Amino acid sequence: MTQPSNQKKVPKYVLCFILLVFTFISMQAHELSGTVVSEETSKPLQGVGVYNKTTGTYTYTNVAGYFELDDISVGDKIYFYSLGFENQELVISEKHLDNTENIILKVSSVSLDQVLIVSKVNVLSTFLNVDLKTSPVKSSQEILRKIPGLIIGQHAGGGKAEQIFLRGFDIDHGTDIAIDVDGMPVNMVSHAHGQGYADMHFIIPETINNIDFGKGSYYADKGNFNTAGYVDINTKKTIDESLISLEAGQYNTLRALSMIKVLEEKNSSAYLASEMVLTEGVFESPQNFNRFNIMGRYNFNNYLNQEFDMGISHFQSKWDASGQIPVRAVESGLIGRFGAIDDTEGGNTSRSNMWINHKKQIDEHSVVKSSAYVSKYDFELFSNFTFFLEDPVNGDQIQQKEDRTIIGAKAAYEHSFHLGDHDAQLKYELGIGFRYDDVNNVQLSRTLNRQTILERLAYGNVDELNCFSFANVTYKKNKWTFNPGLRLDYFTFDYENLLTLTYDNKSENKVLLSPKFNIIYAASPKTQFYAKTGLGYHSNDSRVVTANNGKKILPTAFGADFGVVLKPKERLVINAALWSLFLQQEFVYVGDAGIVEPSGKTQRYGADFGLQYQLTDWLFVNGDVNYSHARSVEEPSGQDYIPLAPDLASAGGISFRNLCNFSGGINYRYIKDRPANEDNSIVAEGYFVTDFNLNYNYKNWTFGLIVENVFDTEWNETQFATESRLFNEPNSVEEIHFTPGTPFFLRGKISVRF
Repeated sequence: MTQPSNQKKVPKYVLCFILLVFTFISMQAHELSGTVVSEETSKPLQGVGVYNKTTGTYTYTNVAGYFELDDISVGDKIYFYSLGFENQELVISEKHLDNTENIILKVSSVSLDQVLIVSKVNVLSTFLNVDLKTSPVKSSQEILRKIPGLIIGQHAGGGKAEQIFLRGFDIDHGTDIAIDVDGMPVNMVSHAHGQGYADMHFIIPETINNIDFGKGSYYADKGNFNTAGYVDINTKKTIDESLISLEAGQYNTLRALSMIKVLEEKNSSAYLASEMVLTEGVFESPQNFNRFNIMGRYNFNNYLNQEFDMGISHFQSKWDASGQIPVRAVESGLIGRFGAIDDTEGGNTSRSNMWINHKKQIDEHSVVKSSAYVSKYDFELFSNFTFFLEDPVNGDQIQQKEDRTIIGAKAAYEHSFHLGDHDAQLKYELGIGFRYDDVNNVQLSRTLNRQTILERLAYGNVDELNCFSFANVTYKKNKWTFNPGLRLDYFTFDYENLLTLTYDNKSENKVLLSPKFNIIYAASPKTQFYAKTGLGYHSNDSRVVTANNGKKILPTAFGADFGVVLKPKERLVINAALWSLFLQQEFVYVGDAGIVEPSGKTQRYGADFGLQYQLTDWLFVNGDVNYSHARSVEEPSGQDYIPLAPDLASAGGISFRNLCNFSGGINYRYIKDRPANEDNSIVAEGYFVTDFNLNYNYKNWTFGLIVENVFDTEWNETQFATESRLFNEPNSVEEIHFTPGTPFFLRGKISVRF
């Protein structure tokens, strides 16, 4: 007979309880933390994406390459990704929970599978930078062409800021798009040639590291000029190797570039970049164009808790121009397409900049970012748009001139943390800043042959101050992300009229509150829907503000976007959006005439579609189509067109790289015919232009060809409906005046890296 055991049996309910406890504990979310470094340099990598594909949570490495990601469970798949590095995948097991990991990323060719769709308001910027890396810009004019739906045109001998079109706006030279470089604004308030003037020619294209962009006025940290959108350009903090490049082409075109490493230490680096461009241009009268750029960058990173970088640059340019010519003069045989009515147009400009950026990591969840800048700028432009309309004897040449100093600073505090059971993320950002413009002797004068001032039409000093603060909150729970934001702007506008015999100074001020609210729904790791809304304001010139005695000086703009971003394959990205934008009032300061033109309420709506596809390791395809419908609300039907507002535009191309040491691509840009005046009786012709480039690498040498307008298409780069009168012409005529687009233009290039 079996003897009874003396051991006490554990009750079954106790065992069940213990099992449930252990099961519950094992199911609890844990934290994954660690550092990401480069295999090549062994240095920590900043800005690497850390994405939990299972839950959708994500974060980025900080200054020290450190990251923390909560809501981690056994079996989760964690992706580490950064452009130019191979993706790293980590499948979470018990050993990874609450431990510190050291992740090593290998350098790799840029690929679309290196970027993921995460719940960010500006997620499309990441995919744009794939295009930027695989098909780099070849001139400063090309920078903005990288933005989907944005069209540019040059119409003053290459020295003037480009004319910009986006989302049913003729943005002129920058009235409705905010452009920054390394935290420093490019747009000029109350500029002699017009509000928002954005001359980007001080940027050396080879120094560009990445571009961040967003359409609409949905971003609390963006203020003045951010109506149609914004563009933030960041230049390289460091360079991997030195570079010297020479370029030569038709029309006596020469370009020299150098980028030299001058310091390379454990925590510090510096480089010097310079550029010289000379050309006579495609016109019958030589442009005599020359531009010089020089820039120095210094970067310090202790790879623990702070990074500091600064830059100094100088840019100067001068040119002659043939101006815009009337269609009738070409059709009658008076001049050729590349001829001129007045070839004494032209100008000169310069800009010197100094900027600093500092990032301080307070702890794993908090960071302070600050920046400051100062710019010294001057500008002088001679133009003749109407020929002999106003003065049948001397002609209608005008001079626009100014000297300017800009000072500004910005600081922002960011803090992120988890809520509840670590299933919700919350991040907030608080920021303040200011910008002050001191513009002296801003003037518009009638002149003769650039030498004699016949009459001053406008002459004065502008002082404009913009102080601002903003708050951004990003709350993410499960598949939803909510991003409310609020911006407060305070403006003072001051204009001293120097044409009067007595002291004449007018001043106005304005406070403006602009709420924003964005929602993102991540249906899956490959599908993201979004809705963006926001109030902004249409930027206005100080001379407009004071001329209107402070009435409706910053009318409201209200916009909304509804869109989707898809990544059906690892190397295919598709995006589509419907949008709308209403402006309460448009005030237009016409710098060419020194007058203010109110144009009433306007309504714009449209659709955007874009695609990027990497067919193989070496072949890329991209394209976008953008439709817009722009009308004046208060005008009768048929009289409500907004002049030069494009309704259909498209751009795209095919590029390849590392194919038997060859790389290159072919790209197109298209814009449809559009109204040039309010009743569409005058039409600005559209165009379809194709460009091509080819490079061959041999050891540390690169040999290249650049062809603009491959098929020698006859096209008009910029067009305006203008009333003008030719010499001895009995009556004035209003018709299209245009600047012809570049014909077939071939350049050769040789570069060496060391």
